[in-house]
Amino acid sequence: MSRFRQGLELAGVSWRTIRADRSLAAFPVLGGISAVALTAAFVIPGLILVADDSAGTGLLVAGIVLFAIAAYLAAFAGIFFSVALATCANRSLQGEDTTVREGITAARQRIPQIAGWALVTTTVNLILRTIEARFQGVGGTIVAALGGLAWALVTFLAVPVIAFEGTGPWATLKRSSGLFRERWGQQVVGLGITSGVVSLIGLLPGIALVVIGVAMLPSAGGIVLASIGAIIIVVAMVLASTLSQILAVALYRFAAEGVAVGPFTEAQLQSVVRRKGGAEAPSTV
Repeated sequence: MSRFRQGLELAGVSWRTIRADRSLAAFPVLGGISAVALTAAFVIPGLILVADDSAGTGLLVAGIVLFAIAAYLAAFAGIFFSVALATCANRSLQGEDTTVREGITAARQRIPQIAGWALVTTTVNLILRTIEARFQGVGGTIVAALGGLAWALVTFLAVPVIAFEGTGPWATLKRSSGLFRERWGQQVVGLGITSGVVSLIGLLPGIALVVIGVAMLPSAGGIVLASIGAIIIVVAMVLASTLSQILAVALYRFAAEGVAVGPFTEAQLQSVVRRKGGAEAPSTV
């Protein structure tokens, strides 16, 4: 229970950071809009090619290529705006004023690194989806889910590493996974609790409203409920992304530099940063 409370405290501090600088929530919104627009631009023609019964092998391959490009561009957009968010979150945690333009400018300086990391994440995701499809049934789903979880944990600090160290894909993976191994436990508690809280207070009620609304269609009440539920889901996803990145920045600074930034206290961060053997990270004070 104490670990749960510690995670809730970290999520609460991240939430207060957003309230103090609401512009931080703009980055996930911009990332989502960009990802959807870029994906649609390639997925729609790809679907047309694949769905054409008269299409030959060449057109089918072209459609698959368009799908792959869409996946890469969606990953690129998400990482780009996550790097922008991490940069501004770091400044905000230090009490500095930030703007969306400053975040985007900082992310532009990391475009080569972002492009490389987007390629890595897209490749890993495609491999996981291939495994899930190859081993149909519960087994494939479990293997893909466990692989996705492991990847999410060892790369949780990848965005701050790219934003603050400007490393390439391989160095980013080594750095993020190295910090994870050295400070075992922080990502599990921070990421898990943050996502869990947002799911409980946002996603689940939103999904429930959508389901009820769809069941009531085509009545006006059903349309209203489904629309409200959809809005709640979108807001919850934006908050979850923002909270996770703020927490990732704070944990990166503490894991890499031993510095507690902003409203996060050293006691809060140290309580969930433990080495593999179970001993708490040594105090830097």
